[in-house]
Amino acid sequence: MTKDENAQNIVRPDASALIAAAGAVAGRGPAPVHLWDPPFCGDLDMRIARDGTWFYQGSPIARPAMVRLFASVLKREGDAYFLVTPAEKVGITVEDVPFLAVDFAVAGDGADRVLTFVTNTGEEVAAGPGHAIRMETGADADPAPYLHVRAGLEARIDRKSFYRLVDLGEIEGAWFGIRSGGAFFALAPAEALS
Repeated sequence: MTKDENAQNIVRPDASALIAAAGAVAGRGPAPVHLWDPPFCGDLDMRIARDGTWFYQGSPIARPAMVRLFASVLKREGDAYFLVTPAEKVGITVEDVPFLAVDFAVAGDGADRVLTFVTNTGEEVAAGPGHAIRMETGADADPAPYLHVRAGLEARIDRKSFYRLVDLGEIEGAWFGIRSGGAFFALAPAEALS
């Protein structure tokens, strides 16, 4: 077989096969991707933009149920992101982090306060020791807060939610931050607020 004939026989990753496989294992919430170690099948032309929009072959995925399905089989390994089923693993591009925290609810107050965030894919995450809030400064020098969602996957907290967080903030020692689930998450040095 010539090199050109061999190249024509290569099977490229296809979203329809991934959808069928993911749908077969889909249930409530994320799939147990940490238990799966299928062979790498190549990169898929799929991208998650910084604003949380999912794209396939350059077009936005308009069906929220489809985005939720793909999000349920998302896995991070190092700095790379993959969609994983028991039979295959394909690479995708993530511009920042895969999720966007679009709102949160507050239960309790003081040391008993729990902040439960909702992502753009409908997942609910209670901030606490297993789901930390962290702060970074973006390239534009604006603060960029993040929430750990699951297994190394994070959500960037949207601007309106961040402003609400700041209103709930308190100073502890040398830090200004937020308390949730029995943990204190430092957002900025307290001296920066004066």
